[in-house]
Amino acid sequence: MTEKRSPVTFWLVAGVIVATAIALIAFVVVIDSDDPQPPARAGTDSTGDYLYDIGLERRDPQDPLALGRVDAPVTLIVFTDYQCPFCAKWSHDTLPTMIERAEAGELRIEFRDVNVFGEASTRAARAAYAAALQGRFLDYHHALYPEGRPRKGDGLSTEGLIATSAELGLDVDRFRSDMESAATRKAIAENEELGAAAGAYSTPSFILGGQPIAGAQPTQVFVDALDELTTAEGN
Repeated sequence: MTEKRSPVTFWLVAGVIVATAIALIAFVVVIDSDDPQPPARAGTDSTGDYLYDIGLERRDPQDPLALGRVDAPVTLIVFTDYQCPFCAKWSHDTLPTMIERAEAGELRIEFRDVNVFGEASTRAARAAYAAALQGRFLDYHHALYPEGRPRKGDGLSTEGLIATSAELGLDVDRFRSDMESAATRKAIAENEELGAAAGAYSTPSFILGGQPIAGAQPTQVFVDALDELTTAEGN
């Protein structure tokens, strides 16, 4: 005998299907634009420098997970997960080149861990944030991706993460306190929410100068896209 569904059940199921479909395309639809300039640009101040409505780009000088000048012409937002093998590969293969461009003043990089793989990812994100509060984000970030691979097993346990802070010469007591603090948990939750708002439900995902890039594309893809944006900035 076929079970009959009530009208309420039917519309609930239909609503879930529609919501899922919207989420899958949100990453492209929400931020896609024909304008190659960063969409957060809002005008100039009295010196002629650009001001930003941060939106997806925070441009926060106090952001511990950001690299490069706060007023760099282009921003790269990086949505990652510390259990994601493709995130590890991108960090190993492409991030060094992007850091060079950031050091040259051409790029700002903002990391946003979305932690799609669960609690161990969230715990690792809190650990990286705690290291960042001591000015050691990149060192800790790379330690979580040894040789371009994500850690396994106890490597992402609380004890393993604390041990890594000691190996890097961090203040371990401060690290442990910051890792478990309400402020750190709030910051990580906000980053996850930003990823959800951008539709970054798979990792790695990127927004470069307002344009989405999905997946760990070859380094040259990022270099070419950045060159195009910086050329446009110079015109």
